[in-house]
Amino acid sequence: MRKNSNISSASRRQFLRNSSGLVGGLVLGNSMIGMPAIIKSFNKPNSLINGVQIGTITYSFRDLPDQSAEATLKYVLDCGISAIELMGDPAERFAGCPSNPVPMSSMGKFWRKRRDGEKLTEDEQKEWDDLQAQMKAHNLAVQNWRAQVSMDKFEQIRKMYNDAGVSIYAFKPNAFGKNNTDAEITYGLRAAKALGASHVTLEHPNDDAQTLKLGQMGKKHKIFIAYHGHEQQTPTLWDTALAQSDYNAMNLDFGHFVAAGNADPLKTVSDKHDHIRSMHLKDRQTPEHGKGNLPWGTGDTPLAEVLQLMRDQKYKFPGTIELEYQVPEGSDPVTEVSKCLEFCSKALV
Repeated sequence: MRKNSNISSASRRQFLRNSSGLVGGLVLGNSMIGMPAIIKSFNKPNSLINGVQIGTITYSFRDLPDQSAEATLKYVLDCGISAIELMGDPAERFAGCPSNPVPMSSMGKFWRKRRDGEKLTEDEQKEWDDLQAQMKAHNLAVQNWRAQVSMDKFEQIRKMYNDAGVSIYAFKPNAFGKNNTDAEITYGLRAAKALGASHVTLEHPNDDAQTLKLGQMGKKHKIFIAYHGHEQQTPTLWDTALAQSDYNAMNLDFGHFVAAGNADPLKTVSDKHDHIRSMHLKDRQTPEHGKGNLPWGTGDTPLAEVLQLMRDQKYKFPGTIELEYQVPEGSDPVTEVSKCLEFCSKALV
């Protein structure tokens, strides 16, 4: 297993103290010149490091109890991060989307059984059918809500986050699948624009007709469609979609790409950088070492190297921290995302 031993632990508090001192010096040194602009940005997060924008996907905070837009913003600020990929739930809840009455833990139990080929008992089948009916009714309610919802609340979220120093570069609602209507897709693109995002993200559908359709709709609304991948990622996974539309793009997951066994992942980033709108960062092992998802610096993913490539080549797409390794006992997602940001800061000095 390759270990990034050159990336030692950094003090984020010291970094923030130094930054605050610099701002204070600028204010004193320039007297009243430019004072309003300096005051406006004082004590806001800044995770733009040597030209590389480091962000996080708010999925990283999924295990925290409060999933509201306001709480999510606090998690981001507590990490010191200034740009994000926003999951759909916090934004849609803020905008008044009907809440889901179906407990996802119950659904998950049945999904796992069905995936593993286990036969459901008669009582389990009845419960599954009931959950399915509830889910269908909920999906219809969401579909109707999306078709008529105003963008005002999404614009409010954008302002709330921007005023706190956080920009939203990507939006990931569950609105772009083959079972979603054209009205829902349009809603997702309009909401992304209202939030200030340049692109939406979604799992690669492995369906050429769907990527063609999404690319055409993205072009109409001037929002990029960035396809995310897991271990199905290869250097050519996105080629058909990219050829279909200038608005089809990549949301490369660098860690999953390594776990898929692809050789020379840095070359893929170099070759495809013009098409990457954002890139997920995590530290996974190669197949030979078990494909584990590990704390940063202990897996096989060349995280420091890819960050340095982004810096040296002046790539403009953000690197998105995605917390997927097991949170250690006594810690929490905010602390772990902060550690990942420290790793990036050390790699980019």
